[in-house]
Amino acid sequence: MDLKFQPGKNIAMKVPAHEHQDTVRFYRDVLRLKEISSGNSADTPRFEFGDKVLWLDYEPGISQAEIWLEIVTNDIGQASQYLKAQGLHRRDDIEPLPAGFQAFWISSPSNIIHLVSAH
Repeated sequence: MDLKFQPGKNIAMKVPAHEHQDTVRFYRDVLRLKEISSGNSADTPRFEFGDKVLWLDYEPGISQAEIWLEIVTNDIGQASQYLKAQGLHRRDDIEPLPAGFQAFWISSPSNIIHLVSAH
């Protein structure tokens, strides 16, 4: 089987605390994107973004927004070895993942965080 990568369905925007409320308002009220969050104020706001899901994560410890992307692969073990051979470093310390979730974090050469997950 050949190793394959494709875009995942999720885009996470890590938004500083001081900009979060205005950013949510921008996507909900100004651009009027369809919100797909549960409506519970404790949940991360999510919006339809074409065929993707845009997550607006509240991040009190950062000073500017970051974009995090998801990549899915057909072989998570082979993907890990291949990406390491290409000189990319895993960034598993960046954010904990749920137990049993077949995924890991990397960053691109320009420091964009990517979640690499099993298809």
